[in-house]
Amino acid sequence: MAESYDVIIIGAGPGGYVAAIRSAQLGLKTAIVEREHLAGICSNWGCIPTKALLRSAEIMHYAEHAKDYGLTIEGKISADLKAVVERSRGIAARMNGGVGILMKKNKVDVIWGEAKITKPGEIVVAKTTKKPMEPQVPPPKNTKGEGTYSAKHIIIATGARPRALPGIEPDGKLIWTYFEAMTPPQMPKSLIVMGSGAIGIEFASFYRTMGVDVTVVELMANVMPVEDAEISKFAQKRFEKQGMKFILEAKVTKVEKGANSVTAHIETKDGKVEKLTADRLISAVGVQANIENIGLEAVGVVTERGVVKIDDYCRTSVPGIYAIGDVAGPPMLAHKAEHEGVVCVEKIAGLHPHPLDRLLVPGCTYCNPQVASVGLTEAKAKEKGYDIRVGRFPFVANGKAVALGEDQGLVKTVFDKKTGQLLGAHMVGAEVTELIQGFVVAMNLETTEEELMHTIFPHPTLSETMKESVLDAYGKALNI
Repeated sequence: MAESYDVIIIGAGPGGYVAAIRSAQLGLKTAIVEREHLAGICSNWGCIPTKALLRSAEIMHYAEHAKDYGLTIEGKISADLKAVVERSRGIAARMNGGVGILMKKNKVDVIWGEAKITKPGEIVVAKTTKKPMEPQVPPPKNTKGEGTYSAKHIIIATGARPRALPGIEPDGKLIWTYFEAMTPPQMPKSLIVMGSGAIGIEFASFYRTMGVDVTVVELMANVMPVEDAEISKFAQKRFEKQGMKFILEAKVTKVEKGANSVTAHIETKDGKVEKLTADRLISAVGVQANIENIGLEAVGVVTERGVVKIDDYCRTSVPGIYAIGDVAGPPMLAHKAEHEGVVCVEKIAGLHPHPLDRLLVPGCTYCNPQVASVGLTEAKAKEKGYDIRVGRFPFVANGKAVALGEDQGLVKTVFDKKTGQLLGAHMVGAEVTELIQGFVVAMNLETTEEELMHTIFPHPTLSETMKESVLDAYGKALNI
């Protein structure tokens, strides 16, 4: 007889493991199925280990510019690539182990293997066939294994994988995905990055800081095309000052492989094709949801545009089956997955959670300078018919930024002129990924411009740029 649960979650990434914890907290008997690594791509091969790499690059940047801070470092500054990668992998392993502890603490059963939904309320778990990325953290102890399991509620949290373009498929040697880009055996001298979204631009930033000749090819007219155009242009100028090169409104149509190099055929907007040779190419053209081989078609779960179709509470077309995170569509971000996991489980438990508002999901890119945003861009606000006020405040007029030696940045706010509603906030500069949450909270609380103006921001802090941007939207900026 199949072992029975209230909730079974397929996939132990950020959305899955958070859903499991909340489910257990609510008194539901819970199990989670994982085939490769607890904590998912985010903690093992994405969000966390990339931040470790970027931190190493940031420290190197400061060391190289020690004289700007009145310091002298004797000798040549160089990177020990093996040690940089080992630090990143060690941090990933620590995150993985931490999730294992959380599962044990919350009495969530971990089932190791590949799950397939055979009918509503039932899954079959088989031995994992996917070859794991190395280095691989071993599975936690005392996991359950192959067999049939039943549950009143099944949550799909299978995540996503790198998207590959036909003819430019990653080979692990010359054409990389983010997996290979995180564990390079040696530092390339030159690099082509295909795509300037968060993944592409973060790796471009890391490798450029490490001294690699980097060229970014982007299909759209702006770097980081989902961001506000003004912020995007500001960031691009900073990247170019660091030596990064960009080919915009262009696409890689073909890649020729040499013994230890690649030559990309790049078609520009006027139809001309130019060739560019580099040691390696990173394919960062987005991700695609893992919807295959989990039994969706057999049980009638509807998919749309490559993702599982869900309602406001993560319910699919089949009662008792839910989907959260990347597999349920954009924005494909870990924090969105976590929030969906909580909403989904609380609804299952009979609580009354608010549905996820995708407009209030912040986006962060951890390049140098950092970029962060929430809500509508200026262009989107106008497109939706809002009569708007726009405020701007540069880091160069902020005392803390100047003291830090980080005076190149900009905060931009967009308000509805009629109601004073904050429609969007967009930032570029040092530590803006830590600042953006202030605007996220404000928007969640439906804060108006007047309330923001009457909020006291501590001095001296970078956060003062946020208030000054609000003041500027209403012609009241004080420090510029």
